[in-house]
Amino acid sequence: MNSSTSYTEQLTDALVDAATQAVRHAPSVLNTQPWRWRVHPARLELFADRSRQLSAMDPDGRLLMLSCGAVLDHARVSLAAQGWVSHVRRMPNTSTPELLATLTSFDRVEITPKAQHQAHAMRTRYTDRRPVSEQPLSPAVIRAVAASAGERVRLHVLSADQVLDLSAAASRAVTMAAKDAFALAELEYWTSRTMPEGSGLPAAVLPDHCPQTTVPGRRFGHPGTLPIGSGHDRAATYALLYGDEDDAERWLEAGEALSTVWLTATALNVSVLPLSDVVSVPATREALRRMLRSFDHPYLALRLGIAQPQSGTPPRTPRLPAGQLIDTVPWTT
Repeated sequence: MNSSTSYTEQLTDALVDAATQAVRHAPSVLNTQPWRWRVHPARLELFADRSRQLSAMDPDGRLLMLSCGAVLDHARVSLAAQGWVSHVRRMPNTSTPELLATLTSFDRVEITPKAQHQAHAMRTRYTDRRPVSEQPLSPAVIRAVAASAGERVRLHVLSADQVLDLSAAASRAVTMAAKDAFALAELEYWTSRTMPEGSGLPAAVLPDHCPQTTVPGRRFGHPGTLPIGSGHDRAATYALLYGDEDDAERWLEAGEALSTVWLTATALNVSVLPLSDVVSVPATREALRRMLRSFDHPYLALRLGIAQPQSGTPPRTPRLPAGQLIDTVPWTT
């Protein structure tokens, strides 16, 4: 940076770059990208964009909040890779419910190898809906991924018996979704050519047929063009993101934890697939809750594994232009 550039100008430039990197790379349910950033001098605000909420599949907004939590953590990862650390105020203004978080109180810090590795993982992370390979994850890798979740939101690795329970819940979620005309129409919209350009899931990232796996994934209603081979996820590891509260702020934190887990997994060459439909349905979400302590709540199910080495990397999902998702408040002296 130019030595004549003021601290505030340097920070504002870093905030614009962080918001840009976050919207370019963060995951969201069905690639809806339900967020908006506002960059102030020395302050970054994250808003929910309810116009891109899944009203049929996510009426209470838990998946929207998880998505926004992921983009929030991605922004902090980008800032750390630029040598900035910040304080997060979640849900800072109850009179503006769309304002989900504010990043403030920035300090200059040393750029660590960990920060650089996370930023690299952020840029290379992708969602792979194909079955994973027959090579199981090592216990050390599973422990490292689980430990990255944190304290308030944690990752519970399922036992073999619990995987069967997850399978039953996921199958029920698939059956119930197939009977919901509004949810089917919404899913069709976000996986078709009628979706807004730069968002949704194109055919190239959807399986060309439904794999016969122990735990069924989301049924998209029509085949994509992504070849998935003959795998069955027999060596996959399954886990639940969970915590002891079930409200919007904790869903946001769960999204942050999802981001951290996913980036840690990516750095360890572990494929991550969120299983969101099984937590969207109250009945199947309650089935997942029985795998936890009585006062805990599941936020998301995850499939972990090693990607098929011969399959290559699937295409990346399209993204909305950053200019549509980031507002910049002019800096004045």
